Amino acid sequence: MNELFSNPSQRHTPKGVHVGIGGWTYVPWRGGRFYPAGLVQRRELEFASRQLTAIEINSTYYGTQKPATYARWRDETPEDFVFSAKAPKRITAARHLAGTAPQVDDFIGGIAEMGDKLGPLVWQFEAGRTLDSDDFATFIQHLPAQVGGRRLRHALEIRDAGFITPALLALARTHGMALVYTDSPDYPNAADLTADFVYARLMRSAASEPDGYPAAELAQWAQRVCQWRDGEDPAELPHAGGRAAAGPAREVFVYFISAAKERNPAAAMALLRVLAKT
Repeated sequence: MNELFSNPSQRHTPKGVHVGIGGWTYVPWRGGRFYPAGLVQRRELEFASRQLTAIEINSTYYGTQKPATYARWRDETPEDFVFSAKAPKRITAARHLAGTAPQVDDFIGGIAEMGDKLGPLVWQFEAGRTLDSDDFATFIQHLPAQVGGRRLRHALEIRDAGFITPALLALARTHGMALVYTDSPDYPNAADLTADFVYARLMRSAASEPDGYPAAELAQWAQRVCQWRDGEDPAELPHAGGRAAAGPAREVFVYFISAAKERNPAAAMALLRVLAKT
């Protein structure tokens, strides 16, 4: 592999921790800002997957891909690389979630081509929508715990603040699904631990910061990642149902999403460098 694509720090990232960005096709990342000048677009995933340890696929929110496309993405990335993916909006925005089982099966049946590289699927329910508890509980039962003999994980991003209740926490724990934690000032944030993995979407990168976040904040996030990994529950983060007692180790997925998007690759790589020292 060309040295241009190598990133030795990735190999020293703590086991069970995945750090990345949302998507990999973004014009401001080209021309030496993240992608080397002159790198052809078809090799951007190949490059990005060797600087980071995970990518959240956002294009699936707007439309699913052909199984062959998922297989190609799988084969272009390192063996220990992981993809998360946002579930299609046509499912999560459906008027009656309970009736979406065929669409769920269609989406999962295609993305299962990623095999062992498939990480959690993110089910995002946008702000402004009031969720019905019975409809949602039925929908959750449509999300399979495995596909093709492999475990399948689900992360729930609820942007209806009134729906983040003890009942939701209990439902998520029953099914082993994580609540997505974000640091966004625009959406409700709940860091309650409901699964054996943690899913965080960090949305405060700033254009004025070369690494997206100040060094002190990245160090603090690295500390939280290590706490999550070690089965602990960071006390300073907001909770809807109270802090959990220390438990078994958890797998951790952290993505830098939106905000000053041009800074997100730098933020992810900076966090990986900090974590490599832990």
